[in-house]
Order: sequence, then structure tokens, then C-alpha cells
Amino acid sequence: MTIEQETGEAVATPAGIEEQLVSYLEERTKARVTPDQDLFRSGVVSSMFAMELIVYLEKEYQVSIAGGDLKLDNFRSVAAMTSLLLRLRGSSDAVGDA
Repeated sequence: MTIEQETGEAVATPAGIEEQLVSYLEERTKARVTPDQDLFRSGVVSSMFAMELIVYLEKEYQVSIAGGDLKLDNFRSVAAMTSLLLRLRGSSDAVGDA
């Protein structure tokens, strides 16, 4: 089942995932968020909220984030989280994989 089938939204594309993450972050933080914005440096995301964010990503996108994937750089921006999610879901659309 794809994310689109589960949520009724077309978010399986990188742009769709970015849009959904920006919306989620803006709703939860009441701050303006852009895909390439450093969420930690700008103060939008704290270490406490980062834990909530990981739980959200795992539930919403049905992935397991553990071990080496828990590094800060994977959560620094919406673009980084999108790349992580695509890689964990095995998408050929993932960019910047290391």
C-alpha cells in the first residue's frame, strides 16, 4: 500500500513528502518552514521536538529509523528528512544518499 492509498493524499513523490512535512512542522511549531531551512539552527526544532518528529515520521511513513539513520543531519531540514524517508522506503527518487 502506498502513502497515497493510506492517507488519500498524493505524497509518495519527493515534492509531496516535502509539502506534507512542511505543513506538519508549520502546524506544530507555528513557524514558517522552507524545505532547505536548517530547522535546528533557526530554532524551529528543539532536541525534545526532534524525538516527537522521529515518532511522527515512523508512524506516518511506516519506516523504522534506527542506528546510523538517527544522526542529526538526517533531520536538519525538510529536504534531508525527505531524502531519508525515500531511502528507507526504497525509492529510486531518493537524492543525496550516503
